[in-house]
Amino acid sequence: MTAPVVKGAAYALVHTPDMIMHYGTTCALEHEANPESEFLKKFPEFLRSYEEAVKYAPNQVYIGNMLPDELNTIEKPWYKNLIQDANSEGKMGEIVDQGELYAAIKISDAFDLVVLEKGFLEETKAKLAKKPMYTEAELAKLKEGAEQSEIESRVKEGAEPFYMGKKLVGCVKAAHDKDKNLTAHIMTENLVAKASGVIALKNLIYRNNIPADSIEYVIECSEEACGDMNQRGGGNFAKAICEIAGASGATGSDTRGFCAGPTHALINAAALVKSGVYKSVAIVAGGATAKLGMNSRDHVNKGVPVLEDCLGGFAILLTENDGISPVLRTDIVGRHTVGTGSSPQAVMESLITKPLDKVGMKITDVDKYSVEMQNPEITEAAGAGDVPLANYKMIAALGAKRGDIDKAAMPSFIKDHGMPGFAPTQGHIPSGVPFVGAAREMIMSGAIERAMIVGKGSLFLGRMTNQFDGVSIIMEKNTGREESAGAVSKEEVKEMVAEAMKDFASFLLNGRQG
Repeated sequence: MTAPVVKGAAYALVHTPDMIMHYGTTCALEHEANPESEFLKKFPEFLRSYEEAVKYAPNQVYIGNMLPDELNTIEKPWYKNLIQDANSEGKMGEIVDQGELYAAIKISDAFDLVVLEKGFLEETKAKLAKKPMYTEAELAKLKEGAEQSEIESRVKEGAEPFYMGKKLVGCVKAAHDKDKNLTAHIMTENLVAKASGVIALKNLIYRNNIPADSIEYVIECSEEACGDMNQRGGGNFAKAICEIAGASGATGSDTRGFCAGPTHALINAAALVKSGVYKSVAIVAGGATAKLGMNSRDHVNKGVPVLEDCLGGFAILLTENDGISPVLRTDIVGRHTVGTGSSPQAVMESLITKPLDKVGMKITDVDKYSVEMQNPEITEAAGAGDVPLANYKMIAALGAKRGDIDKAAMPSFIKDHGMPGFAPTQGHIPSGVPFVGAAREMIMSGAIERAMIVGKGSLFLGRMTNQFDGVSIIMEKNTGREESAGAVSKEEVKEMVAEAMKDFASFLLNGRQG
């Protein structure tokens, strides 16, 4: 068998201020229940511009232009201390604007459900033509736009609108006249997840110089679940995304596990590569419109900008051992089982200490822990506190209890082995995976040797169980030694063959002398 390695990672943010009011659950429900509320009246005053979203330090960390610990050097609140020379293009991804998303949705539309206004389409198409990630064939899918009057008429008939400011620039039609799972609203949610996933996968392919057709399998792990008449949520985002992103050699499927889903997907992908079933597996996730502005009521009430104005997506590629890229240790996997229980200590022991005990490691042997990496400026304003810090305090407490660290050393452990939260609250995005790209960079530069990627999920949200969930896996420096099917490296096999040849030569020589 071969060790699975993280060959590349990419992250995408899509700034969607005009989608929050209509598609974000908090605002949409408020609009239905109380359309004249003070919250909705004040809401537009607290929206950020695209430029402000680009300059926001946690967003720069997300796309790889800064490492997470660099947030400790920036005075809070971060939304008031913007990075003035920030770039929308990152080492590991990009921050795209709302107009590009609308165009990507149209490119991703296989059933002619999306209609964009002629002038807007021409302008956006010209912008996309300058980006090397989009081919002429993909741009040709944008076709000709519609007149404004046609779009207005379709929206009056029930199509879901796309706005740029106050201007109506497009809409999404229903995919079926009776099926409640194929309404215009649900089709918009699905198309947004697909298109933002396409943007993330395209970034992975482009920024890591990966031949698109070399990817053999894709696991999609976002929060949406597409389906049609009588297939409910059994659809396949993975192949739909591959088709548009140019991964013509791939098949794939979807994995769901609430916030823990992406880490489950990471472990599944590592196992597929380790076993040799596939040589190249990508995990991909697009954004969830329902999470836009989720805590916006608290933000507006406290005079904080609506920070949940971006859809988040990511794509990570795992391949067979190249001798260079960080290895995923499939023998060090933490898992929250049905019998684990839901106490914080029981959860952390199952995900952190038990897998480490299995291989004789201490808590201090992991240089960085990537837990639930929510941006604290979002959660603190909503009364949920600093989620990453709470996780790191628990890990430090476990370390002190076990004797791995002194109790007095807990603050320094938290600082050295933790990091500030920087991920958007897109449900499946924060747990574990936002740090994979930065961890790869830090491991390959020698800054750290080992990181633990942790995913946790709240299964009770589906009202099927009160269970909690979680998994973890270790990512570490590549030693350059590959495993064979018998758990012996290729180098060791060569040494054994050479030794055997020496013995055989000696035998022949001794035989002749006798």
